[in-house]
Amino acid sequence: MENVSLERNNRLNVFVLKVANNHFDYGTLTEQLENALITYALSRHTVEDLVQQRKFGNLSSLAREKLRKAEQNTGELGELLLYCLLESHLNAPKLLTKLELKTSANDYVKGADGVHLLQLDERIFQIIFGESKLYGNLNQGIRAAFDSIGEMVSNGLNKIFFEKHLIDSNLLKENVSDDKLQLLKKILIPSENDEDLEVDYSFGVFLGFDIPITDGERRVSNSQFRTDIVEKVKQAVTNQIDTINNCLRESDFVGYQFYFYVMPFEELATIRTQIITNLVS
Repeated sequence: MENVSLERNNRLNVFVLKVANNHFDYGTLTEQLENALITYALSRHTVEDLVQQRKFGNLSSLAREKLRKAEQNTGELGELLLYCLLESHLNAPKLLTKLELKTSANDYVKGADGVHLLQLDERIFQIIFGESKLYGNLNQGIRAAFDSIGEMVSNGLNKIFFEKHLIDSNLLKENVSDDKLQLLKKILIPSENDEDLEVDYSFGVFLGFDIPITDGERRVSNSQFRTDIVEKVKQAVTNQIDTINNCLRESDFVGYQFYFYVMPFEELATIRTQIITNLVS
């Protein structure tokens, strides 16, 4: 399910992991996340500096150390997956991630799991606030995500804008040209913004949930299982479309664009811990 139409022209995408021997292939997922962790946890400036010094081992160790410091929080897997999807599927590069904030004194974007920039055309941009929820029950995850986003909006999302703190503490850590830096300042700082740029806020939402698979469902051919699991996931997500649309109709969310990404897991609580443990080991 890709680019499913939701209320007010919002979109939902469902991704199902590769399947091997009638199980989700978490090994391949972990391998991909291990590579993504470096650019997720470290600034582009840090990455390029270490690459130029040929300190390739430090790239991995520094990224794992940042994740290890935040390991007691159970949300890192969803945050990392959301980062990957916003960058690769939506083509919205990160400005900063919550992992960077958790391991420093900065907490000025409480509630956001990361911040990305989406360019819609030459002069129209969206600042995307990330929100990820990993709940066994998809309905509960949806409602929890909207609760968190509602808190950001009600606390004055338009006033959270980063201004000096983002530029000083994070943006200048990124390896960008002078021209790109000036453009980002115009986008991020209202006083620097000229009338030719249009900037709005939006939300990227990742929802991970449990999809129960019975022993009987697993005792079919590999080909049949792949077909069955995709249909089962589609039905589980379709059953929640009304819930998402009802939340989107609330007045607090009028005017904001939402990008939803949904992914099923088997035994989510256990798998979440296993993947993070493998990433930091």
